[in-house]
Amino acid sequence: MTSPAVDGVSGEFRLAPTPLGLPRLRPGGAGTAGIDITDDLERPEHLALVRDGRLASMHSWELVTGVDGPGTRMTVFLSGCPLRCLYCHNPDTMFAAKGQPVHLTDLVGRLRRYRGIFRTTGGGLTISGGEPLMQPAFVARLLREAKELGIHTAVDTSGFLGANASDSLLDDVDLVLLDIKSGIPETHRRVTGRDLGPTLEFARRLAERGSEEVWVRFVLVPGLTDAVENIEAVADVVSQLPVVTRVEVLPFHQMGRDKWASLGLPYDLADTSPPSQDLVDRVREQFRTRGLTAL
Repeated sequence: MTSPAVDGVSGEFRLAPTPLGLPRLRPGGAGTAGIDITDDLERPEHLALVRDGRLASMHSWELVTGVDGPGTRMTVFLSGCPLRCLYCHNPDTMFAAKGQPVHLTDLVGRLRRYRGIFRTTGGGLTISGGEPLMQPAFVARLLREAKELGIHTAVDTSGFLGANASDSLLDDVDLVLLDIKSGIPETHRRVTGRDLGPTLEFARRLAERGSEEVWVRFVLVPGLTDAVENIEAVADVVSQLPVVTRVEVLPFHQMGRDKWASLGLPYDLADTSPPSQDLVDRVREQFRTRGLTAL
């Protein structure tokens, strides 16, 4: 699940020719307009670079403070997601083909540029989406490069593709932002179109490893995810995970509504209002009564 910028800058990468004839990506203007990742690469070269983890499909990047982990962070939003969350506020990240090709070396160069900011603020790199674990080879390489630069790392994931994350990939992750959409399987399928099981398996794996800090994120949608029994079911899961240090209750909003329309996709939550403060407080208190830190 992506997050809106609080401050800083956002941008994307535009194509520029390189001596090898392959596209190199450089920072361009703000926005998230997508192009087909195969437009400027012949398919065999494209596939080889993707398999090797040196090329990815990216939606956008942001330099932000106060979201996506501690400190000021460079958040990279990769394209492609297997879930179809009804409340997604960046539905264009669902489709890898709508992303932009980004080379590993370009993102690593940007990380080097911001190392001083990360060091001063206690920030770092967050890889989000879409679902970053749709592109695990690239994620693994980017995380390894970040750790070699001494940069704190985070991955924002639903855990549905947790099986794609090798142990060596997770060894380079300091913080997992785990999006648990629901604690009741039927509600989870209604929200996402997918089963809850893989997320729970990934959560258990993180708990068994015990080496990555986990922040759980839960989107509160009136009439969809707000039932008392659903919150209790999420709390049942989270309370069994000693690696979880906080639960973030994220109130639903309508900021992505126009994007659904622009993509020609039906938007089922058009008549849903954001949760009241009383509802947000009730849900946070449900988590707190289980001994969890809820924000």
